[in-house]
Amino acid sequence: MAATIQKRIKESAADRAFLITIYVVLSLVVLAVIYPLIFIISSSLSSPAAVTSGRVWLWPVDISFSGYKALFNTPEILTGYGNSIFYTVAGTLISVVLTIMIAYPLSRKSFFGRNALMMIITFTMIFSGGLIPTYMVVKQLHLIDTRWALLIPNAIWVWQVIIARSFFKSSIPEELLEASEMDGCSDMRFIWSIVLPLSKPIIAVLVLMYAVGQWNAYFDALIYLKSADLFPLQLILRSIIIQNNSGGAMDAAKMVERQQLAELLKYSLIVVATLPVLVIYPFVQRHFVQGMLVGSIKG
Repeated sequence: MAATIQKRIKESAADRAFLITIYVVLSLVVLAVIYPLIFIISSSLSSPAAVTSGRVWLWPVDISFSGYKALFNTPEILTGYGNSIFYTVAGTLISVVLTIMIAYPLSRKSFFGRNALMMIITFTMIFSGGLIPTYMVVKQLHLIDTRWALLIPNAIWVWQVIIARSFFKSSIPEELLEASEMDGCSDMRFIWSIVLPLSKPIIAVLVLMYAVGQWNAYFDALIYLKSADLFPLQLILRSIIIQNNSGGAMDAAKMVERQQLAELLKYSLIVVATLPVLVIYPFVQRHFVQGMLVGSIKG
């Protein structure tokens, strides 16, 4: 009997060919994603001459740590790391709190004017004031050359508000709110004791999105900051590349050596800048996928 059932559910040749095709395509996609990472890491660990001559294609050639030595011998690197960590932690905390504060009321049917407010918020995602008016606002608020200039102007992202609103709307039923109100639960107590514990997936999504955005941001720092001790890591790495690419009065051998080091620095900088994100992502990946699915399918 078991042999008969197994024979009935045996895959056809077309199904097997389809599965093989899927596996081949997915393997090519994985290879296309993994190979650049391996190439960048291998290049950052190779000698400057091997990198500029194109001899590195998979594994490190003439293993050398000169790129990392040149980076970490620069005192500004540690300052930039500290600033970026501060901007990422503080900015993510501010952004997540503000996003939840605006997204949760917009998800409740009892909130008067929620549709009009949502239209206004969505409008800002399509049309913005532009760079110059934004700079003028930041200047009038006396935020130029302060840490707040990187934390306040872009604290809330509209797309994240939409995702959080969809999650709250689909995962926190109105009946739960009504039952808590009958028991005398205040709105703040309801949010703290019920909404937030049930919203761990979407909070993980918001934390990851805002943290990655804050860590990789450099344009706002380039515009609003003047003091080098406030520069984030990305801006300092950019200045290092520019300094090593700029030539001066030097002999040919010294110029070739600097160009080789500048090429090696590019790969070392990529590794240094992306390593924190790659380390953090596996810990929130499960909640990230769950939150994105809930917010997109049910919303």
